[in-house]
Order: sequence, then structure tokens, then C-alpha cells
Amino acid sequence: MEKDAVRVLVTGAAGQIGYALVPMIARGIMLGLDQPVILHMLDIEPAAKALEGLKMELIDAALPLLQGVIAATDVIEASKGINIAVMVGGFPCKEGMERKDVMPRNVPIFKAQASALEQHAAPDCKVLVIANPANTNALILKEYAPSIPAKSITCLTRLDHNRALSHIAERLNVHVSNVKNVIIWGNHSSTQYPDASHAIVITSNGEKSVRELIADDHWLDTEYVASVQQRGAAIIKARKLSSALSAASAACDHIRDWILGTPEGTWVSMGVYSDGSYGIEPGLIYSFPVTCQKGEWSIVQGLNINEFSREKMDATAKELVKEKSLAYSCLAN
Repeated sequence: MEKDAVRVLVTGAAGQIGYALVPMIARGIMLGLDQPVILHMLDIEPAAKALEGLKMELIDAALPLLQGVIAATDVIEASKGINIAVMVGGFPCKEGMERKDVMPRNVPIFKAQASALEQHAAPDCKVLVIANPANTNALILKEYAPSIPAKSITCLTRLDHNRALSHIAERLNVHVSNVKNVIIWGNHSSTQYPDASHAIVITSNGEKSVRELIADDHWLDTEYVASVQQRGAAIIKARKLSSALSAASAACDHIRDWILGTPEGTWVSMGVYSDGSYGIEPGLIYSFPVTCQKGEWSIVQGLNINEFSREKMDATAKELVKEKSLAYSCLAN
């Protein structure tokens, strides 16, 4: 029996990430090859023509899973009945701007989008925030969509997680699918902490510790951390544009694992609402290692945290506290 179609909202759909993401969703990469979808695409009025062109391309692709396409510049129209919201659109950080400069411009955007989701989305709606500053934008969205449970609002750190996996795979000359259980702690920013302390590699002789196989703690604690933190900047320098294909792929990975579940013995990184685990202030949207089952995520508990990791985790949490304070002051104005 054919499944009912899932309504997926993509904001900023006419942009680079949106252009890469919507065909992935329509082809079943996000929700499975047997899951029909109806795409709701939202963008700003100046992008209306490009959005309509994207809709035409999706129709022309004759995708079997795609049961409908809505292209809108009105956030209320785009939000009606949606089951999954992927929040790509936001005010971009332009040259010479810092995160604190972008936040006051993103607050009204996410306030309006949150209000529309609150009133018009399906009761079971799950939200993934990609637009930066992603952790804090997710917090703003939560503030103005109080009926959406905190556990249903997340932000994207899976791109950083995937980068962390690929850096280890490259170092060890193994396939990336044989590396698992890296962790991205904290903020989707340059203070994030890519932690390989608990990561493992699947070898012909069973599972082996990444630290044991690399046998270079200095590299893992310095060059590895910095290269993952700065990968986005390196891509911008190389292509003169920010990550789009890899971000879209990571968004699909994030939602797929959240909805369909993580493999047994494997965790992934998601920006989620802190419950105080690992001493992180409750109420922050912070990246933790999580496992997913039946559409619910759970923070992996009981991991040993050494002094180096503690320092890095606390530093990225401190940045998030500052961003939260700034966001709330913007909300008050």
C-alpha cells in the first residue's frame, strides 16, 4: 500500500542549498525511496521568478515520488499542513560582517516563520534549522512556536559531523562508511569541537579506536580540530561560494536518521535542546551525539570526557550563552 505523502517545507528554496536540496528530497534521499512527498518551497519576493523556474524544473524531471509542488513567497501559504520544515533561508553573513551583525536581521525572519509554523504546520511537525547562526535561530524559532515540542526543533551540525568523518577516513586511507561515532559538540561556528576520542573504524579485524589507529594525539587535538572547524571557510575560498551540495546532503542525512533511525551502535551529531547533559546549560541548542529511534532523538549518555574535551565543550557553550543573550535582547527591541 502506498504511503501518504509527507509535506516538506524548504525555506530559501531558490538559493544554492535549496536548489541542491529539493531534488534530493523529491528523489527519496531524505525520507526513503518509498515515501511520496509534496514540496512546499518558500523564498522572498525578489526570488519569485527563480522559485517558479525551480518548480518548472521539478515538474519536468517527472519524479515518481513527487506528488505536488507549492512555490510561495508568503510564509503562511508555504507553512500549511507541513510535516517537516527545513529552514535554509536567512539573512546571509556578507563580507566584513560578524555573527553578531547578522543576528538582529535574522530575528524578525525566524520570528515570522515560527509564528506561521505555530499556526499552520501539522501537529507532528519536525524542524531543522540550517540558516546561520543555526543554533540561535533554532532557539528563536522555539520561542515563537511554543506548541512545537522542544525535541522537534533541531539545527544542522551533521555537515560538520560528515566533514569530521571524512577527514579521519582520508588520514587513514579507508572508506568513510567504515568510520563512525565522531562527535561535534556545541555551536555551528568556529568554536565547535570535533571530538574523535570515541570514534571507531570498522576493520577486517573488528572495530578499532581512531586514536589507536592514527597514533597521533597531537594531530587529533590540533590540526584535525582546526581543519574541521575551518572547512566551510576553505570551501568559500576555493569556490567563492559557501557549501551547498554538502550542506544539502547533510540536511538529508539529518532528517533521514531522525525519522528512520540510526544504525545500532552508531550515533550522529545534532544540534538539540540541552537537558543539562554533560554539564551544558539547559535551554541552549547545542550539538550532542545522539541516537534516533521511531522519530525521536536521545542524547548518548555516559561518555568519558577528558580535561581537553571539557575545556573545548565549555568554550563553545560559552559562545552560545552570549549569542542567546544577544538574540533575546533583539527580541525585546
